[in-house]
Amino acid sequence: MVGTKGYSSYRGRGPRWKILLAIVLVLVIAVAASVMYLQQFLVYGADGSRQISLPWWHSEEKEPPQGDREDPVEPPNVDVVVQEPEAQEPQEIVAVSLPAQALTMALWQEALAAKPAGVSAVAVRLKTPNGTVYFNAASAVSGAVEAELDTAAALAAVTAQEELHTIASMACLQDFKAANADVEGRGLKNTGGYIFYDGNNSLWLDPSKPSTREYVCALAKEIAELGFDELLLTDFGYPTEGKINKINYNTDVPLGNNLDLLLNDLNTALEPYDILLSVEVPEAVITEGPNAVSGLDLNRLVSRVDRIYAVTTPEKAETLSALVTQAAGPEGKTEFVPELAADSPALTGSRLILAE
Repeated sequence: MVGTKGYSSYRGRGPRWKILLAIVLVLVIAVAASVMYLQQFLVYGADGSRQISLPWWHSEEKEPPQGDREDPVEPPNVDVVVQEPEAQEPQEIVAVSLPAQALTMALWQEALAAKPAGVSAVAVRLKTPNGTVYFNAASAVSGAVEAELDTAAALAAVTAQEELHTIASMACLQDFKAANADVEGRGLKNTGGYIFYDGNNSLWLDPSKPSTREYVCALAKEIAELGFDELLLTDFGYPTEGKINKINYNTDVPLGNNLDLLLNDLNTALEPYDILLSVEVPEAVITEGPNAVSGLDLNRLVSRVDRIYAVTTPEKAETLSALVTQAAGPEGKTEFVPELAADSPALTGSRLILAE
């Protein structure tokens, strides 16, 4: 059957704007999704700029074949050696002593101007046998310090002399002021319980007492801090004059043991400083051997001090030097320094010319 002419089936179309709207919506959704996805690859530069860094943009380093691998280079085995500063060793000196008084700039300038040719060292008395201390020592007992306004400056000028070896002379155990200030803690007493007076009415410190050793070490440290190259202890040992049978030695061990304790403590106290430790002894301790009364024994001293001093004459200096060298042994470095009233052109080696 043939259909009616002029008519056919009809399918309607929507408006075009709806199609465009749908496309736009799809694009917006796609862009939003892309932005959200790419945020995880957003990086910031050093200048604050932003950029996308996709993982497939970076070439992966391929691991070389097993045969082409280089063995890791091990760091060289280097032993680090810390070089400790070497302790100062005694050098040959020709020294002069300054008068025993508080040093001033005027006195120091005068001493420099009068310094004889060939003199390479100077000795300054900083503590006397009666206990007077010629510098502003914080550890000195009350009334012991006698210093001028410019004493500190004068001592600084002395130690600043690089071409001079500087020696601080310090009376050690003969000390009227410190012994009298603390009889129980520091003083050498008699058998009656009172302070002991020797044949010259002097007072002494007892090295067996810890307070004595602390006091001496405190002063020694202050002297080292002034910058001196050497500390010379005089009046070291027990008294040998007067009624020594009346001394209460406060110990049952040999007297030399107590002197060893003091020197050991001094060496420990001075260890941080670049300073030599020396002791003055009577000439007889070198020529005749140990003295049981004073407690001095050359063989014990040479292992604890750098120099041994003794008042003598030019004629005996060589013999005394040989005896000290013999006591020190082949490995010893302790040097003998004669203390002389006047220099002698025939002498060689170290020596100290005493003040008039």
